[in-house]
Amino acid sequence: MTKTYEGGAPLAEVVRSGFVEGVHRGSVVVLDAAGVAVAAAGDVTSPVFPRSASKPMQAIGMIRAGLALTDPADVALVSASHAGEEFHLARVGALLERAGLDASALHCPPDLPVGAAAREAVLRAGGGPSRVQMNCSGKHSGMLLTCEAAGWSREGYWRPEHPLQQRLRATIEEFTGEQAAAVGVDGCGAPVLAVSLTGLAGAYLRLVDAEPGSVPRTVADAMRAYPEIVGGTQADDTRLMRGVPGLLAKVGAEGVIAVALPGVGAVALKIDDGADRARMPVLVSALRRLGVDAPVLTEYAEVPLFGGGVPVGAVRPLW
Repeated sequence: MTKTYEGGAPLAEVVRSGFVEGVHRGSVVVLDAAGVAVAAAGDVTSPVFPRSASKPMQAIGMIRAGLALTDPADVALVSASHAGEEFHLARVGALLERAGLDASALHCPPDLPVGAAAREAVLRAGGGPSRVQMNCSGKHSGMLLTCEAAGWSREGYWRPEHPLQQRLRATIEEFTGEQAAAVGVDGCGAPVLAVSLTGLAGAYLRLVDAEPGSVPRTVADAMRAYPEIVGGTQADDTRLMRGVPGLLAKVGAEGVIAVALPGVGAVALKIDDGADRARMPVLVSALRRLGVDAPVLTEYAEVPLFGGGVPVGAVRPLW
């Protein structure tokens, strides 16, 4: 029987005009450089869906299966939850064209860009949802090219029983050190596997500690070299990687984020109600437990709340 996630502890509070009007619960684990848990709150050993925080491991699986990407920026794109900015869309289009495909080959659903500025630009121009704009289109393009490289049919490439997804599952299980407790359907239609936050943090630590030139290190290095491609100009994980040298970071839906810094440690967390606004203050608190500090962390330490257009409070960490 699959162990059920028990839910988290109070991690952040919502303070408006000096009054606590709400609390965000969740779970967080902090690993030191040796991979030993040095701090935790909530349930960090039961399985959760990491959502897009699994993408770096999926990228490793694709490259190992034969995906050949000579440009590190394309490796970052395959690992990305992009904001749908013009440079993202152009790179996705180039990947598809390389395989003689167009957006109709993508299984991810039509969507507007997740980036606010890009979404507003599309709407102002009279545009609408498209598959290329969907934030997982880079991953799906990589999946299609991997099938071509490995000689697998592209038909049903997103199904859990497809050889591609079996290979990616094995990669995630290898790096987390856990067997997937459940298989779900992610927002993009591809499989998402349930693992613990402790397993997720350990996986990120293994990526940044991998030997230079190895596939895991290639993925980690590409993401850190091209953070704007991983997220977007203003994305949280992009800004973290720009602001903390050497940090690998990737967000996931439903309040998930995982980060690792070589020689320092790793953090993985989930906010139970999926609220993005609580994710970064809790992460900052966790990174400071590892002795990590930088101006970007100060910016994220609290998320302001507004009333009448002026700041009147904040979402701030309790843990």
